[in-house]
Amino acid sequence: MKVRFLLDENLTPRLKAALWRYDAAIDVLRVGDESAPPLGTLDPDILSYLEATQRFLVTDNRSSIPSCVAGHAAAGRHHWGIAWTRPGVRIGPLAEALYLIWAASEAKEWVDRTMWLPF
Repeated sequence: MKVRFLLDENLTPRLKAALWRYDAAIDVLRVGDESAPPLGTLDPDILSYLEATQRFLVTDNRSSIPSCVAGHAAAGRHHWGIAWTRPGVRIGPLAEALYLIWAASEAKEWVDRTMWLPF
């Protein structure tokens, strides 16, 4: 199964469009989209959503997500990958990095892995 992305609500919606310019088949949602958690969803609920839907989270939230991930793991739960970005990251390099993840790997390779993007 290909990687399916969930973009944090704090990331620009333009990132979705940038990803789709690489390939319209990329499955990407942003918090607040119709099939995604609503805006303002708490981090523990985002992690539960990721686990249930097998989505890879892209976020710039370094303040609360790390402790929530630790608690999620301590409870024996899993996530399907988390990528942290720096605030103000340029969309082009970030979209390219996400495209490379999507094109070159399978979702199961990212279970419980975290990383910084762009590379």
